[in-house]
Amino acid sequence: MYTETETRLPMENGASLQQDAQRFMQHTCDIINAGAQAIMISIGHRSRLFDVMAQLPPATSQQIADQAGLAERFVREWLAVMVTARIIDYAPQEQTYCLPPAHAACLTRGARLGNAAVFAQHVAMMGALQDQTLQCLKSGSGTHYGDYPCFHQIMAEDSEMSVVNSLFDTVLPLIDGIGTRLESGIDVLDAGCGKGLALIAMAQHYPQSRFTGYDLCADAVAEAACSAQVRGLRNIRFVARDMTDFDEPGRYDLITSFDAVHDQRDPSDFIARIQRALKPDGVYLMQDIGGSAHLEANLDFPMASLLYAISLTHCTPISIGQGGKGLGAMWGWETGQTMLEQAGFSHIVANFLEHDPMNVWFISTKGPSHAR
Repeated sequence: MYTETETRLPMENGASLQQDAQRFMQHTCDIINAGAQAIMISIGHRSRLFDVMAQLPPATSQQIADQAGLAERFVREWLAVMVTARIIDYAPQEQTYCLPPAHAACLTRGARLGNAAVFAQHVAMMGALQDQTLQCLKSGSGTHYGDYPCFHQIMAEDSEMSVVNSLFDTVLPLIDGIGTRLESGIDVLDAGCGKGLALIAMAQHYPQSRFTGYDLCADAVAEAACSAQVRGLRNIRFVARDMTDFDEPGRYDLITSFDAVHDQRDPSDFIARIQRALKPDGVYLMQDIGGSAHLEANLDFPMASLLYAISLTHCTPISIGQGGKGLGAMWGWETGQTMLEQAGFSHIVANFLEHDPMNVWFISTKGPSHAR
């Protein structure tokens, strides 16, 4: 209800308020429209429609549907979304559709710029989790990994882009001499391995080394073990285990964790246990979200709203569901560095990589620095 003073605002101020409100209304509508587009990008990825169209010349909806093995009427409606989103080009005279090469470069599997459609799946999943998120908001209770459809599949695809594709050219070279050590044969642990794509890639590349993957989720571990078996790998094992009681002093030469620490019940204790599990000359490679612990510093951070939303719907409740504090995905690289210092690592180097602006890559050692 307006006060008497507010109803007597000068006309120019009232006009300005009206214009601001209209602009914000348009901004809000743009956000909602983009949300719908994001879910349809997820559909295009999961149905492989983008991959199919990237290999086709301009084609009709029927030709695209036939090539994809899908129902034409529904494909046509999806195409309409993509055309109005300016993602797919449409020629009305011929009634043909085309995915421009410049767009395919970030929307297809193996795309040279990375497949942004993978991240659209998070938006779709968050929509499916509305009731669960509302319950968390009301009760303050947490969730469990089994509450999330397709979570490990999304994370595996994310890992393939941000970790596996650059593992040997960019990531491992951050550690001085690690390639030679892996070729000679060392013991490696991936803590929170998920489906194990990075560990399997290393096991294939370095047959003399021995690899172990631990993860809380039995279904992800089972799939990782199956993938390793299919590839005939004998230097790798996967174990489903809760790492809150992890205690293997001085066992590993290299420990990795990829986008896994902030989800733990107690990240500080988790890192301390990893420090104890390293040999005296061991190295810990930790990838995690590279945003700041300070909200105001993240206003221009890449996809910050998406990351905070993922944190609300997944990372925070998953931690709370394990009895943790719920630090969330945007816990901050400063927090991660402090925890590494408190765990007793003597040398810590934070790397921010050009190909992966959303993450920070810490190289931490007990003894002399192994960071380049």
